[in-house]
Amino acid sequence: MSVRARRLLAFWKENGTSATVRLFRTKLGAAVAGRPVLNKIKAGSWVAGVSGPPGTVGEIIRHKFPNSQPLPTYLIPKPSLPRVSLVTDSIGSGSLFGGVGTALLFAAQLANRMNATLRVVTRTEVPSPKNASQVLNAYGIELLHEIQFAYAPIPNDNEEPESTAGAVAGLDVVPDETFVTTSWWTTAAALPSVPHASIIYLLQEDERMFYPFGEERVQCERILHNQDIRFVVNTRLLFDHLKANGMEQLERNGCWFEPSFPRSLFHEREREPGGKKRFFFYARPYNPRNLFHIGLEIIDRAVNTGILDLDQWDIFLVGKDIPNVTFGNGYVPKRCEGLNWEAYADLAGTIDLGLSLMYTPHPSYPPFDLAASGAVVVTNKFANKQDLSNYSRNIICAELNTDALVDALREGVALAEDKEARKRNFAANGLGADWTQSFEETLRLLTAGR
Repeated sequence: MSVRARRLLAFWKENGTSATVRLFRTKLGAAVAGRPVLNKIKAGSWVAGVSGPPGTVGEIIRHKFPNSQPLPTYLIPKPSLPRVSLVTDSIGSGSLFGGVGTALLFAAQLANRMNATLRVVTRTEVPSPKNASQVLNAYGIELLHEIQFAYAPIPNDNEEPESTAGAVAGLDVVPDETFVTTSWWTTAAALPSVPHASIIYLLQEDERMFYPFGEERVQCERILHNQDIRFVVNTRLLFDHLKANGMEQLERNGCWFEPSFPRSLFHEREREPGGKKRFFFYARPYNPRNLFHIGLEIIDRAVNTGILDLDQWDIFLVGKDIPNVTFGNGYVPKRCEGLNWEAYADLAGTIDLGLSLMYTPHPSYPPFDLAASGAVVVTNKFANKQDLSNYSRNIICAELNTDALVDALREGVALAEDKEARKRNFAANGLGADWTQSFEETLRLLTAGR
């Protein structure tokens, strides 16, 4: 579709038929008077109102928030089976851990419960069937029907967008299709394109906290306050936090679940006899909520004060985009990036003590992964996240200051070395081990009365 056609279509969607008719009348009047009818559009790449011609308000807003632009859709006849569509940024190897993996598991279970096909719709990367299969297989989930994939890339500002291999021009939608959205921006993109009642927003963090106070936060908050869609929240802890912080509608249109950590994947691995103990740090410097540099400072303090004796401990930094760093007197930690599910679980099963920070209410997955694998782990308190011992007494929650977290590491070292106490705590873990059970009540609520 040409730029002019896209602009006209966007104008009609934003302003309605009457305004579009007035626009045509104005253009017709200009033509009769001999004035220019069409604004000049700069050839090649352009950004309306920024580096190109003057832009409308709609164009400038779309340039600011490209990933929340409406999904282009068209309706097709109802098939023999219903369909569940999961809308997410990517299921690439670097995106599948944590929330995206959970979204895939949830959508698969929902599709099975509804006797529906599952479609995975990605927006920033061509979907990989292999990666989807890897996650479902790792958790032992078999789909009753076929899985489909669609790549609906986020529109750009180019006059003539480059064709992208595998991309669809518009997303076919069937009557009564259910859409599982995975972020405020995928929800914002779905809202203008599909019936609001068909949207289930899988919410796994207080996404307002991704941003400083400003326009992104406001846009996010508007979506979180939507009264027409259904919300499924990852953990009771996050559900309670959101409800207490402005999302009272969750009482009416929300529910929560607790994640699971199957023992087939998360369990203690055989260790080399006489080897060093292993320390894990969740290292994601470009995810501000993971407090990477604060974590480095805590580890360095623990090394320099002998809490982590490097003659007895090896340090593993696990995450993405980890810089070269040394601790203490030049110790170089082992950096682990790009691990697949099995490799990550194998590593977690060899860990004695972990440090995983999360500057939000959700506990995040690494503390659970480690506790489910038999390790001790230190994390930080935040808001109503004050004590995670109901999940595992091997998770130590500390105030978010350096002294308190270093003290917690000292406590963690002692607990990690007390094999009996650590084993006793592990045996009493409250973490779930079966995703089917995790989603059971949520699926029952979502499908009741269908």
